[in-house]
Amino acid sequence: MTRYVVIGAGIVGLATAHRITLDHPDASVTVIDKEPRVAAHQTGHNSGVIHAGVYYKPGSLKARLCAAGRASMVDFCATHGIAHEVCGKLIVAADESEVPRLHALHERAVANGLPVRLVGAAEAKEYEPELRCVEALRVESTGIVDFTAVCTTLADLAEKAGATLRLGTAVTGIEVRGGEQIVHTRSGDVVADVLINCAGLQADRVARLAGVEPPARIVPFRGEYYELTPDRRGLVRGLIYPVPDPQFPFLGVHLTRMIDHTVHAGPNAVLALAREGYRWSKINPRDIADFVGYAGLWRLARKHFRYGVTEVRRSLSRRLFAESLARLVPAVTESDLIPAGAGVRAQAIARDGALVDDFLIVARDRQVHVLNAPSPAATSSLEIAKHIVAQLPG
Repeated sequence: MTRYVVIGAGIVGLATAHRITLDHPDASVTVIDKEPRVAAHQTGHNSGVIHAGVYYKPGSLKARLCAAGRASMVDFCATHGIAHEVCGKLIVAADESEVPRLHALHERAVANGLPVRLVGAAEAKEYEPELRCVEALRVESTGIVDFTAVCTTLADLAEKAGATLRLGTAVTGIEVRGGEQIVHTRSGDVVADVLINCAGLQADRVARLAGVEPPARIVPFRGEYYELTPDRRGLVRGLIYPVPDPQFPFLGVHLTRMIDHTVHAGPNAVLALAREGYRWSKINPRDIADFVGYAGLWRLARKHFRYGVTEVRRSLSRRLFAESLARLVPAVTESDLIPAGAGVRAQAIARDGALVDDFLIVARDRQVHVLNAPSPAATSSLEIAKHIVAQLPG
């Protein structure tokens, strides 16, 4: 009987544990997480979008696993009675200068085999009457879901199949002794034959504990959200995204109708002062020292300095945030927005300052380390799990 230990009870870790119980029903599986609940960080703070896979380089791991993951996630939710909706979305060119980028995105989506089509302003307004645009890309297969509910179901299925969840259990060290992976925690050791690191915001640190030097470092970026006031939710029927600028690393603020019928606006992207820094006041000196001393971050900052300043200004000004949204839906005003929390993206940055664009999964001996799994990792999680388990030693 092979013993597996999974570090991290976010959606990728839980999906992996569940997949192991399916593919290796005689195995022993233990999931460890320092938090007292599942989906405590990235998974529980994201936008709840089941992505279609429009943005990703054709043939990349993201493109392949997202396209397959969208389908498997919808099937999983339907099978287990998890509320979800395949509602589609619009990616919008707000003015003529953005149209070439929209057409390039259309070509990429077609290359990824997605059901998309370009629509004019009049047809776009049939989907979103309050929208302003010159052209839009209609993506039919995008959906919405509560990924925390998905995690709760995955955890329940894994436990019913014999897995053990050790929540509220912080990892303090990892020792490789012979053929065994010994995970030291504050409540005792877990001994396994195979270790899978799905620790998200802490993934590079866990890799180092296990004796693996990551090719990139995790730098936390906080994405802040607002919510439309209840009386203004009718301004948005579905999902409205700006056409992204490939010069910049993030997608830009957008409007998303959630599965609970609230409408969220955001996120922006600012450097967080802690890996789990969901507000400006959360400061972790160790985390700051970690990224301040990293040359890769400074190289990235030099390249995108003006973009970063814009994001910080929008973080500090509800008026500027509203103005960004009003480019898409002119009726949105500052008074329509109320704070709705934030998420932190575990972004891997290479030493040369490049954002690691694809999922980064490193296998070493009897270990697998998921070192970059930002969006669309939640959408892709069931397929990421298959990809991981397929390369595990028996």
